[in-house]
Amino acid sequence: MTLNPLVSVNWLSKNLDIPNLVILDASVKNNVSGLVAEFPNLQIKGARYFDMENVFFDKNNAIPNMMPNAETFTKECQKLGINKNSIIVVYDNLGIYTSPRAWWMFKAMGHPYVAVLDGGLSAWKKAGLPCEEPVKTTFKKGDFEANYQSEMVVDAQQILANLNNENVLILDARGETRFDGSVPEPRENMASGHMPGAKNFPYKKVLENGKMLSKSKLAALFKSFNANEKQLIFTCGSGITACIILLASELVADNPKSLYDGSWSEWGQMGKFPVEAN
Repeated sequence: MTLNPLVSVNWLSKNLDIPNLVILDASVKNNVSGLVAEFPNLQIKGARYFDMENVFFDKNNAIPNMMPNAETFTKECQKLGINKNSIIVVYDNLGIYTSPRAWWMFKAMGHPYVAVLDGGLSAWKKAGLPCEEPVKTTFKKGDFEANYQSEMVVDAQQILANLNNENVLILDARGETRFDGSVPEPRENMASGHMPGAKNFPYKKVLENGKMLSKSKLAALFKSFNANEKQLIFTCGSGITACIILLASELVADNPKSLYDGSWSEWGQMGKFPVEAN
């Protein structure tokens, strides 16, 4: 089955009877963007909770939100009853915010059948479709197996090695004032500014009312960066909102793409890496 990276509420509502469909709720309770969920205590009926704050991250790394290893990802997905052939639709309760991170994690772990729900829980609820209060559920163990795609992730040393590479374009999804260093970072003891040569692409530019812009509008945005066939590296504060513009690029650009998982939470550590500010 071919699955688009982004599916509509209409598509999901018409495909609820797919036998191997799994709906994942990737909502988080806290976010540095100060966003507030419209429906904080609801989930799509039958959804399973993909817990990125307590489960799906590297617990041995001081940098927040880092990708867990393949073994941990496999074990936790199996607990959710996810199988090798599961068709996964992931959403969150902020429109499109944390769900692209979960989407990217599955892609990076080698699972091709995954999509983000455009508009998330709010769009589903406003369409009058079935929701429920979350309940703890135990699932039959799945047979999911992660197959880590290392080329989809870059680290700080790879960024350093490519700062002057004309065939690499680094896109930073943080807001303009954080990017140019005119406001302090929300996390303590972080430098203000951006990586040398990086371009600012605030994640909010690809969204409108909690949904992704049309492909024509997205294509125009990416064209403005003269990306051509360059490798695109996406970064942000801690690897969450970078995945929003990464998802947008997946809809309109064939460039090779990767995520700098450590993002500014690693790069912005005082005096550790080169920083530019306007």
